[in-house]
Amino acid sequence: MPVTVVEHCIVAPVSGSAAARGYCIVAETPELAPARERLLDRAMGADRKRKSSERLRRGRLPSEGLAFAALDETGRIIGTVRLWDVTAGTDRAGSRVRALLLGPLAVDPSAEGMGVGSELMRAAVSAATAAGHGAIILVGDAPYYARFGFLADLTSTLAMPGPVERSRFLALELKPGHLDGAAGVLVASGRRVAAGRAMRLAA
Repeated sequence: MPVTVVEHCIVAPVSGSAAARGYCIVAETPELAPARERLLDRAMGADRKRKSSERLRRGRLPSEGLAFAALDETGRIIGTVRLWDVTAGTDRAGSRVRALLLGPLAVDPSAEGMGVGSELMRAAVSAATAAGHGAIILVGDAPYYARFGFLADLTSTLAMPGPVERSRFLALELKPGHLDGAAGVLVASGRRVAAGRAMRLAA
């Protein structure tokens, strides 16, 4: 069985109580996948696989080392975030611009108010920066993601492969100027899921 690598652990107060709960942000391992999918269904609903972002994730693996989970004191998954390799159009010289697509970020309703989402975001951004990536792109609530430095201005010349609200189409440059001149539609560029594994996931 793969070893779950602990990144860091947090003790968070429980709203309206003197009690506190602990959780750890860890590198996601394959055995967490079924519980992660159930969490996403609970947190995001049945329509989650119809979103434009899903077109860029379908049949792909997350970027190497950039999938994280939050586990409570019992080892139950209470949060998830993953990042995916994409091409963010081309630059002025016609070269493809590599970037990451973040999502979904989801937290179990039982863990709301504990800062799980924020800790997952910080882990993801920190790891992507350390790995040398240039930018992270996402579709999400602008006021929430602004606290991490995401801006809609950085995606004004980019597009998703499907409908998206421009105010929710955001990016964060991990390297200043990485998205300068980038224009075009985002395209998946990550590792593909092996055929056998893809069939098991679809079952």
